[in-house]
Amino acid sequence: MSTHGSAAQIDATPENWRELITVNADGLIPVIVQEVTSREVLMMAWMDTEAIERTLSSGAAVYWSRSRQEYWVKGETSGHTQKVASLSLDCDADALLMEVEQTGPACHTLTPTCFTGRTISAN
Repeated sequence: MSTHGSAAQIDATPENWRELITVNADGLIPVIVQEVTSREVLMMAWMDTEAIERTLSSGAAVYWSRSRQEYWVKGETSGHTQKVASLSLDCDADALLMEVEQTGPACHTLTPTCFTGRTISAN
C-alpha cells in the first residue's frame, strides 16, 4: 500500500481507500474501536482489506482473527453487536479508529471494554 510523510488531510473514498492504507507484513492493520457516544475505547482488533470491505458494505464490524485465521462479525454469536458510525485512518495510515454503536459488552469476558482491570503502574 502506501506511506505518507505529509500531514495534509487525505479523504478516503470508496474508490481509493485501498491505496491509502498501510498494512503490516501479514496484510493486517490494527483497529482501535471506540464507542461513538461515550468515546470509551472498547477494544483493539485486526482487519485486512477484505474485512474493511465487508465492514463498509454491511455497516457491521468485521474483523480478522489471527488465532482462528477467519473473519468474524462482532456479535454474530453473542448478540453484542457493533454498528459502525465511522472509520478513520491515523496520520501514518497504518492504524484505524472505528467508532461504533455498541450493543452489550464489547469484550468476550462480558466486560463493557477489553481494557478493564489490568492497569500497568507507571511508578
